[in-house]
Amino acid sequence: MANILAVDDEQDILVLIQNILQRDGHKVDTIAQPDKVALNAFAGYDLILLDVMMPHLNGFDLCEKIRPIVDCPILFLTAKAEEAAVVEGFTSGGDDYISKPFSIRELSARVNAHLRRENREKHHTKRVISGFVFDFDNKEVHINNQKLNLTKNEYKICAFLAQNKGRTFSRDQIYDEIYGLDGNALHGTITEFIRTIRKKCKEHEVDPIKTVWGIGYKWE
Repeated sequence: MANILAVDDEQDILVLIQNILQRDGHKVDTIAQPDKVALNAFAGYDLILLDVMMPHLNGFDLCEKIRPIVDCPILFLTAKAEEAAVVEGFTSGGDDYISKPFSIRELSARVNAHLRRENREKHHTKRVISGFVFDFDNKEVHINNQKLNLTKNEYKICAFLAQNKGRTFSRDQIYDEIYGLDGNALHGTITEFIRTIRKKCKEHEVDPIKTVWGIGYKWE
């Protein structure tokens, strides 16, 4: 059983989500007016479903606000399938999205896939790679005694490339590692994630990810 939070301004959607996921044995809390709730109310969950188009506070902005205190997967619920909107969602700290209207089977399968992946990714060690300290338990990366402010997917890309230092991976290979075969994100988001990772690293005067033209990326 997982503790799941669903955030949507439509009460009917919240009831539907609650019924579907409770049938799978999960405990589901709901929030209909996130702008009126303290940020710490979003902490402590195993997964969060977050609607994008909400009045007063959209899902992308809310995701960015709560991501520093939330380490679980965040899945957007959205009718917006344009690439710009999807990229914005992932760079704000989201992990995946589910398009509305969604089926009972799709919601159940995607939520449970992310929960299974989270359980597989538990680590209990630290490792120094190219001067970067990877804290796999807390999913953090430090350089020069300073923490890199990475989103969840940015961290996953860094950890994957760093643990395979010197090997070159295509964008599709990185995508499969981050999202798995059940991924619903656009492949172009990997390029955007690499760009933002590099920008954050360069703030600390380091640039570990190299482009291998025509092939992909590697960690040096």
